[in-house]
Amino acid sequence: MSSVRSQCCWWHFSIAQTPASIAVILFNTDGSENRRYIPIDYLSKEIIPGDKLFTMQGASLYHFGIMTSNVHNAWMRAVCGRLKSDYSYSNTIVYNNFPWPNPSEEQKKKIEQTAQTILDARAKYPESSLADLYDETVMPPELRQAHRANDLAVCQAYGFTQDIIKSESKCVAELFKLYEKLTQKKNKAWKYHALLIN
Repeated sequence: MSSVRSQCCWWHFSIAQTPASIAVILFNTDGSENRRYIPIDYLSKEIIPGDKLFTMQGASLYHFGIMTSNVHNAWMRAVCGRLKSDYSYSNTIVYNNFPWPNPSEEQKKKIEQTAQTILDARAKYPESSLADLYDETVMPPELRQAHRANDLAVCQAYGFTQDIIKSESKCVAELFKLYEKLTQKKNKAWKYHALLIN
């Protein structure tokens, strides 16, 4: 979130405050290559995110579950930029191009439950930072188990089979198939729109 010029006083800069009623997910743009999951969290309204963070306003537990899943992280690892060997998350390349699932209400509820389990597992370690919790060498077992359950719930929402769930390369390949379908639909819509206005 960056500062913006005030419309009434162009020489002043201001920062938009996060409304208390809006849930925000925070995640760092620079993630270590040694992490399986990029740490993301809900942000309190008292904190103003800096330029190394992205936020998602109005984020539900369902959004949290998808974003913190290995499916989304696998996509990120495949398409993101790099800063040396660390991942560099991008809203334009990673997030905007990410193909979301089309879950049933039951599947969506399951993801919300597993997402909450992740937050509950973190809460057991109030003295640990996200960097500590997501260090692969010391990640708490209940947090790792919660993530695995969430990964499975998200994969089921995509309709992925067991062999896809167990293979990150196959998971990414399926995501690119979904991405291709989505872009083909968009291209057809643009072509139709062009025919109407020409």
